[in-house]
Amino acid sequence: MNLQILENKKELGRVSGKIAGNIIREILTEKGYANIILATGTSQFETLQQLVSESGIDWSKVTLFHLDEYLGLPITHQASFRKYLIERFTNLVKPELKAINLIDGEADAVQECKRLGDLIKNHPIDLAFVGFGENGHLAFNDPPADFETEEPYLVVELDEACRNQQFSEGWFETLEAVPKQAISMSIRQIMKSAKIICTVPEVRKAMAVKNCLTEAISPQYPASILRQHAHCAFFLDKEAASLLPESFIAQFSLK
Repeated sequence: MNLQILENKKELGRVSGKIAGNIIREILTEKGYANIILATGTSQFETLQQLVSESGIDWSKVTLFHLDEYLGLPITHQASFRKYLIERFTNLVKPELKAINLIDGEADAVQECKRLGDLIKNHPIDLAFVGFGENGHLAFNDPPADFETEEPYLVVELDEACRNQQFSEGWFETLEAVPKQAISMSIRQIMKSAKIICTVPEVRKAMAVKNCLTEAISPQYPASILRQHAHCAFFLDKEAASLLPESFIAQFSLK
């Protein structure tokens, strides 16, 4: 396990974003193109800010996918992950990306899962960005997550803990306004990525970090599956790592 614990959320974003920029440059040098997955949410603000500032990346050779989107939520809503990525990434990188494959939560869900599934099958992912939810979810795969399906994208039900997190982060005015369904990339599709960068800041994620990194790998702790990935790097700030045993930190963290 590749684990780095940074002083704070800002430093976490700076370090993970720089490493991601290096990886993308290496992939472009080696292959001439790159396929990436971006995550959204408050945990990704600093990482994406650093990534868009990285120089020497020919974004016109990069194809983008993302992890999830609410069903029925218009792109104009402040919680829309399409809106998030357009404002915080795709509008900021130059030159324009080769392709931008965003999940349309306003489309027919079955057809949208098929459309995106067909696309991603033809674009093996070189680098994926992910995080943990407060309930340990990976993308919108809430516990107990489906570790078995080979479908690239799924319609999922959002549990109460997940919906409470979205409300408490300020994306919605009321809990009742948080959608109960979403389209999510599946666990197995995420795990097919050649490399994964997982960033998890803040003390509210500390229990999820402890469970997903130290308990048995289980659908009850969806992000625990990342420990089986050969090239997943975990970036935590001190608050998120605060419940990890000292012996665990000593064993796995990079000095």
